[in-house]
Amino acid sequence: MIHYRKILELHDEGISLRGISASTGHSRQKVTEVMEMAVKKGLTCPLDEEMDDKWIEDFLFPEKSLEASGRHPLNFDYIHKELAKPNVTLSLLHHEYEAESRANNKIPYSYRSFIRHYGEYAQKHKATLRIRRKPGEILEVDWAGTTAFIIDRDTGEKVKAYIFVATLPCSQLSYAEAFLSMNLQSWICAHIHAYEYFGGVTQIVVSDNLKTGVTKHTSRELVLNPTYKEMANHYDTIIMPARVRSPKDKASVEGSVGAISTWIIAALRNTHCFSIEELNEELRKKLEEFNHRPFTRKEGSRYSAFEEEEKFALSPLPGMPYKISEWKTAKVRPDYHISVESMFYSVPYEYISRQVDVKISEDMIVIYFNHMWLTSHKRLYGRFGQISTVREHMPDNHKLFVDQTPEVAIEWAESIGSSTLSTVRYLLDSYQSEKQALQSIFSLKKLEHRYSKYEIERACKTLLTMTKRPTVKSIQTLLKNNKKKDAEQELEQNIEMNDTNFGFTRGASYYGGKDK
Repeated sequence: MIHYRKILELHDEGISLRGISASTGHSRQKVTEVMEMAVKKGLTCPLDEEMDDKWIEDFLFPEKSLEASGRHPLNFDYIHKELAKPNVTLSLLHHEYEAESRANNKIPYSYRSFIRHYGEYAQKHKATLRIRRKPGEILEVDWAGTTAFIIDRDTGEKVKAYIFVATLPCSQLSYAEAFLSMNLQSWICAHIHAYEYFGGVTQIVVSDNLKTGVTKHTSRELVLNPTYKEMANHYDTIIMPARVRSPKDKASVEGSVGAISTWIIAALRNTHCFSIEELNEELRKKLEEFNHRPFTRKEGSRYSAFEEEEKFALSPLPGMPYKISEWKTAKVRPDYHISVESMFYSVPYEYISRQVDVKISEDMIVIYFNHMWLTSHKRLYGRFGQISTVREHMPDNHKLFVDQTPEVAIEWAESIGSSTLSTVRYLLDSYQSEKQALQSIFSLKKLEHRYSKYEIERACKTLLTMTKRPTVKSIQTLLKNNKKKDAEQELEQNIEMNDTNFGFTRGASYYGGKDK
């Protein structure tokens, strides 16, 4: 047996390499190897009493005890690294290890021994044990049962503050934040802040069956709150609520809740905060202390375990954080608008009397029908009763009415002709009230349904040669007369054509007479 303990103690006393080699009877190469491995694994003097030569050998060179058994040695670093990958299990790694052993004509360890040796290695040398939890796979979230409080400046009354807790089971790194309510907005906001704190997203979120996040959860059906589900889609993660009355499904967060209740909430019992911002500032200080506290049974802390063993496995955050939105249903009114918080937003008039889904965010109102996008509006704020109307949502007759402005009237007249433009300009200038002028022009525009642009332009041109004060009534009369004249002329032309374009006719000579 190599004198590991004596080598380390002599080195700590400053004895030279030559002196240590002479004192222990080991080669300088072996002494150097032991000292370098001790530095690499953080084993320093003074050593505890139970750290004898056998313990130190198992700690520094765990593979030696395995090699002595005659079995095919295990590559623990490889096993630990592979376990971090998705869907890789100890069962799969043991199967590969057995195949490799047989290929090398060596005896493999049994599956039980394989697990036991890896567990001993991970407990000694690694911050996380990956048998049960993979890095970056799960985030467990819950509300703490113990509440904190803030003090109302005006009344001195204590106001409850609810603590949200999120834990990464692999590294045990936790996040906590205080809110004045456990409503949906607080729940979603807490998730967003937790992702930002961890700097990434896990594959799965395990939550409790609280009503703000889970609408229905049975053995056959799971219905999530639409906002919660949308947030999960934004961060490309999956919500998997714990089974009802099954706290073991989120044991890590349950354990962290207890620890946080002691080391954070109870630690702040004598701290008086007058706003939720002040409370969260103090809570964040205690949270940093909690995450950096050394483990009692192994090296490192929650934070160091996260940095070394789990941070790399988190999915990156999206470019923009999720914007909290709320879902409601609304019925389309006869005026093809829906009411949202006493503001009115239009939808296509074809959906009058239909039920639609409304997504309400801080700056947008988005309307869906049977999961199909219909339209979006910028959210209105301020006095009640404001209206947001999109022209394309109107029936044609409403569009005509809304379009009555001097600019639109001029634009329409230009599309007809110069005489119509002169008539419209005269109407706009002649009436004392612009509204009256636009009503007359509206009546003129409606004529386009019965008459062509050429006919309207011709009537306006004829009227302007007769008077300098054209009226819509006169134009209507001219159009009717022109229409009548055109019809009569067309009839006369048809008669003439029938008279001239006759068929074959027998002459008088055919009947024995003489043609004149």
